[in-house]
Amino acid sequence: MTHCRKPKGAMMIGAYLLATTMLTLPGQALAQERPEITVAVQQIVNAGALDVLREQSNVGARVFYSIFETLIDYDRQNADLPQKPGLATEWKRIDEKTVELKLRPGVKFHNGDVMTADDVVFTFSKERFGLLDEQDNARKDGKTLFTSSASTVAGGKVPPAEVAAVAKRAWPNLDRVEKVDDMTVRFVSTVADPTLEGRISRYGAEILSKRAYEEADSWLAFAQKPVGTGPYKVVEFKPDNILVLEAHDDYWGGTPPVKTLRFAVVPEVASRVNGLLSGEYDFITDLPPDQINTVESNAKFEVVGGPITNHRLMVFDKNNGPMQNPKIRQAMTHAIDRDTIVETLWGGRTAVPAGLQWSYYGDMFLSDWTVPEYDMELARKLVRESGYNGEEITFRVLNNYYTNQVSTAQINAESFRQIGLNVKIEMKENWQQIFDTESGPRMVRDWSNSAPFPDPVSSIVNQHCQNGQQQQVGEWTNEEFNELCIKLETSTDLEQRRAAFRRMLEIAEREDPAYTVMHQSAIFFGKRKDIEWNWSGLQSMDFRPDNFRVVAPGN
Repeated sequence: MTHCRKPKGAMMIGAYLLATTMLTLPGQALAQERPEITVAVQQIVNAGALDVLREQSNVGARVFYSIFETLIDYDRQNADLPQKPGLATEWKRIDEKTVELKLRPGVKFHNGDVMTADDVVFTFSKERFGLLDEQDNARKDGKTLFTSSASTVAGGKVPPAEVAAVAKRAWPNLDRVEKVDDMTVRFVSTVADPTLEGRISRYGAEILSKRAYEEADSWLAFAQKPVGTGPYKVVEFKPDNILVLEAHDDYWGGTPPVKTLRFAVVPEVASRVNGLLSGEYDFITDLPPDQINTVESNAKFEVVGGPITNHRLMVFDKNNGPMQNPKIRQAMTHAIDRDTIVETLWGGRTAVPAGLQWSYYGDMFLSDWTVPEYDMELARKLVRESGYNGEEITFRVLNNYYTNQVSTAQINAESFRQIGLNVKIEMKENWQQIFDTESGPRMVRDWSNSAPFPDPVSSIVNQHCQNGQQQQVGEWTNEEFNELCIKLETSTDLEQRRAAFRRMLEIAEREDPAYTVMHQSAIFFGKRKDIEWNWSGLQSMDFRPDNFRVVAPGN
């Protein structure tokens, strides 16, 4: 049986809670020898580095939770994803610009150092972010921070430009993080920030060891063997091959239940499935729905998973060829049969969401918003009105980086042809080729967007505003939209923020399409049935003491 939760509104995330938990205190003798666990993944990271600011990806989110931790965490097995203490035991608002946090005492990094306020201050410093003076002011004048799509080679301790760009995207108005005492810090914004607690909890705000970073030979040396506070520490990392983690037995949250945790790159779905069934792997990720029965036909294995806080998108570059005309982009948004994609490729195991938002936004969720309706006649009419005369439209696609990516692209490309568009799918090997401008004009590509904390700032601003990837790589911009980005980030008035968000959706999804949402993403894991383990809507794989147990036969 596939463990897939029923949707709660448009959310459809979370996991089954297990009745039994196991928590072993540090230093306590283990009742039995800890296992070595291997997880077969389609990729570990895309950038060849284990830096949370360099690697803002679905695949990175899966492995980083074992290595790093944030000050504020989430109850990842609760569908509503409530915040909970992480490396901070408590926090409070000082004013609209300031949040104060008390650090958890006795937390040890992988190198044995005890975490203090100095490590937290360093983690959010200009040195760590790699920010230059001119970059630090870029948010105010709307300039882009970088235009390259990928690089991991940095000179000395200076991070690559992408790190600075993501840092400013995540912390556009951060003035400073200041030390109050050894166990107390304050985050201070330059403007009122209603999302400050969310930013502190987000993917990309993980705390690093100051001493380990300073002693590393280079940024890349640290990024390939980083030092965090998580339950597992890096002992081996070969990009595009394997990541080996070892139990961090001084972990503050209890003795890690796994001795050695391996993430092995196995790009082919069939190889992952066969490896699981043969016993080579204990877990496999990104299992397509059409392979669920194959796994569950063997009584020793099961499939868990479901929809996550991520949506699959199609993204437009409005600068090239026919894509310059908004009616062509509008036509494409109306030619996508989203319900059929969900039913045929996903077996109804996910949903078509209300645009680029999730119900866990709470008061900021616009429940009456919808994606563009599927209407082929309207789409054909828009194509005719555009004056389109048959120019080729290129659609860049990776080979199933996303589950069902190729099949989805083929279905959509055929629909576009039926409304009169000359669409050509171009298969690419990596993200560098997706973003490349030398090999030909960019027009359409695949993507996904996540919401790492419960506010629209975490997704539409983070990915599509001035510091977001789409504008940083030069695909799309809109002056009114950009003004609203700043209002959404800085206003503390709920109704003003809701109005700004609604107008942003109107612009980016209907009037001047930057992207169009296809469906909510879902992840399915094949696993050994004798392992009790919960999956998370935040994509992280959690192997902490209270989320992993091998069940002996008969128990």
